[in-house]
Amino acid sequence: MIDHWWQTETGWAVAADPLGIEALPTRPGSPTKPVPGYDVRIVDDSGALVEAGVTGQIVVKLPLPPGCLPTLWQNDSGFIASYLSRYPGHYLTGDGGFFDSDGYLYVMGRTDDVINVAGHRLSTGEMEEILASHPAVAECAVFGVSDALKGEVPRGFVVLKAGVTADASVLAGELAQMIRDTIGPIATLSRLDIVPALPKTRSGKILRKTMRGIANGRDEPVPSTIDDPGVLETLRPILRP
Repeated sequence: MIDHWWQTETGWAVAADPLGIEALPTRPGSPTKPVPGYDVRIVDDSGALVEAGVTGQIVVKLPLPPGCLPTLWQNDSGFIASYLSRYPGHYLTGDGGFFDSDGYLYVMGRTDDVINVAGHRLSTGEMEEILASHPAVAECAVFGVSDALKGEVPRGFVVLKAGVTADASVLAGELAQMIRDTIGPIATLSRLDIVPALPKTRSGKILRKTMRGIANGRDEPVPSTIDDPGVLETLRPILRP
């Protein structure tokens, strides 16, 4: 049995707290430690190991344990390009995180959800957690959009819980201030829109990449996995710069 765990986007568990003779003490926000067979490391953008407490790319040193993902179905080149090329000798999980001083792993979210605002690396996932903590918010999305001065700036979208009635401008200001108070002025949202729904795949994943592309002026096609194309089409005029 497994208590806490974390798996890669390709579906295998890398860190967990297997229930055996004695379970490890759990810590809030951590799936505990890498399971036997996985040499998990945290590296910076150049591939160098970072110290405990420093956030970086989560990679797994090769070779992977027997039975782990050997390739992608009929796409060996795609597997190599996506997971094995950026840091030779390592599998790129696509997630960012850090180890604490006791070797507990903390996964901070997808690395493509980290934006660079005037030289500051900010996690849009952290911003979403702050927005989602508001009692009026049902779901939300934050992503980076291009900015001539800062490189990128965060932009937010919020869906309210059923039955919530509030002045949109007042609530938007309150939500934006929550992010400023928690992370700092550098995380000020360039804009926050309260919308009736967010575009999702049929499995329930919010289409942040598609939304980001439209917000950055690209003519993004409707993904084949979208659940309700009408939601995206309704948002296009709001998303466009």
